[in-house]
Amino acid sequence: MYAIVSTGGKQYKVAKGDVIDVEKLDAQPGDKVELDVLMLNDGENTVVDAATLAEKKVTAEVVEQFKGEKKLVFKFKKRKRYHRTKGHRQNLTKLQVVEIPA
Repeated sequence: MYAIVSTGGKQYKVAKGDVIDVEKLDAQPGDKVELDVLMLNDGENTVVDAATLAEKKVTAEVVEQFKGEKKLVFKFKKRKRYHRTKGHRQNLTKLQVVEIPA
């Protein structure tokens, strides 16, 4: 059984017990969060109807808040002597999926 959930403008395929890294959520470690379900598959049936899935939520527990790897942003304009290097580290939340609706 798995579900496709949406959070932070991205979609993730999750099953019970999975650990995923998502964009930062306003929750403390140990808190439970509910994620919107876009698709639900139990091995035999696939549900994609928005009206049916509107009341179903995937429950996940916040494991930790952390920063991701540094991404380098390099700007360059040829023949203009212009180049800039900047780094960026995204704030992330690690979630462990606790329950998927049947």
